[in-house]
Amino acid sequence: MKRSTDRILTTHVGSLPRPPDLLPALLGSGQGEADRERVRDAVRDAVDRQVAAGIDIVSDGEMGKPGFAHYIADRLTGFQGAATPQPFAPRDVADFPEIARRLFTENGSEQARPPLPRNDGPIAYVGWDRLAAELDDFAAALANQPVAEAFLPAVSPGSVAMLMGTNSFPSRRDYLFALADALREEYRAIVGCGFLLQVDCPDLALGRHLQFADRPLAEFRAVAAMHIEALNRALAGIDPERVRVHVCWGNYPGPHHHDVALRDILDLIYQIDANGLSLEGANPRHEHEWAAFAALPLPDDKVLIPGVIDSCTNYIEHPEVVAQRIERYARVVGRERVIASVDCGFGTIAGRSAVVPDIAYAKLAALAEGARLASARLWAD
Repeated sequence: MKRSTDRILTTHVGSLPRPPDLLPALLGSGQGEADRERVRDAVRDAVDRQVAAGIDIVSDGEMGKPGFAHYIADRLTGFQGAATPQPFAPRDVADFPEIARRLFTENGSEQARPPLPRNDGPIAYVGWDRLAAELDDFAAALANQPVAEAFLPAVSPGSVAMLMGTNSFPSRRDYLFALADALREEYRAIVGCGFLLQVDCPDLALGRHLQFADRPLAEFRAVAAMHIEALNRALAGIDPERVRVHVCWGNYPGPHHHDVALRDILDLIYQIDANGLSLEGANPRHEHEWAAFAALPLPDDKVLIPGVIDSCTNYIEHPEVVAQRIERYARVVGRERVIASVDCGFGTIAGRSAVVPDIAYAKLAALAEGARLASARLWAD
C-alpha cells in the first residue's frame, strides 16, 4: 500500500454512478452475457474519468455490481431463495418520517432497489465466473494508465449479516464465520491479481443506529468485536499491507443524529488486520472527528484514508476547503500517512446516487486539486 511520501495521494471509496443503460440488467434478475461488453466499456470509461480527474488510486467503479453487498446473491450459495421486502429504517430517519418519504420514495412508491435475500442454506463461494470477469475487465481498463495503485471493493461478512438475515444458522457467530470462510475466496483472488482489497464495513458504524439504536453501547461493541473477529478470519493469510477497510455511518443524506461517535469504535477498528483505514470526515456530522486520532493515535503500521469530499450532496467542494481538511489530518497523524478520499461511494446502490454523475467526477477533480494545494504547503520545506 502506497504512502504519501512526497505528496498527498488521492483515492475514493469505490462505487461510481452507473450508466443508465446498465441499470435494467443490474436491477433485474441478473447480468446476461450480452451485457458483458457494456460493463467492460463502463469500467474503462470509469477508469479514464478517474485518471482525468487526477485520482491516483482507482477502482472499477463497481460497474458490474447492483450494490456494494447485493452482488453476493450471485456469488454465494444459500441466497437463492425469494427475496422479501426489507425496508431501510435507521433510527435517525425514524425520528423524522418526512425525510424517509423524500429519500426512499418516488411518486408515492418505494424506489427500485436490488433485492436483499435472506440466507436459506449452506454457504459456499461459487461466483468464480463473475469474479473472473470483474478482475479481467478491471485489468484491461488499467492497461497503460498512469495510476499509483488500483483497488477493488468487497463486502464484509458483518455487512452481509447486518443486511441479510439467516434462516439457516443457529447463531450470528455461526453465520458470520460461514460467510467469512466463503468470502475469503474472493478476498484472496483480488489480492492475488495484484489489486488492493477494500473491505466495506458499514456494519461497524451504521450497524449501531440500524440494528442496535435502543441497546446499550456495550452490546453493540460486543457484536462489532465479533464481526471483526469474523473479518480477520476471512483475511487470514493476506498481507495487511494489501488491505484497506471502509467504515461508514450509511451513505444517505439523513439527519445522522444517532450515529455512534468515532471515539467509541476506533479502538475496535484498529484491531482489523488491514493497514488502510477509510472513514467519513467531510460531512457535517463527522467532520470534527479528525480530533479522535489525537486521543487514540493511529497505529504506526496504518494509513488513514479520510473523506475530505462529501458523497451525498451536489456541492462541488472548493479545493481550499479540501486542502484544509487534509492538513488537519496530516497535523495529527503525519503527512505520509494521509491519503485523501471521499466519505463514501457515489453509487452504493445502482441507480440510487444522490450526486449527478458529471458532478461526482467534478468533485473528484476538486479532491485532486485540494490535494495539490495541501501538498504544496505540507512539503513547503
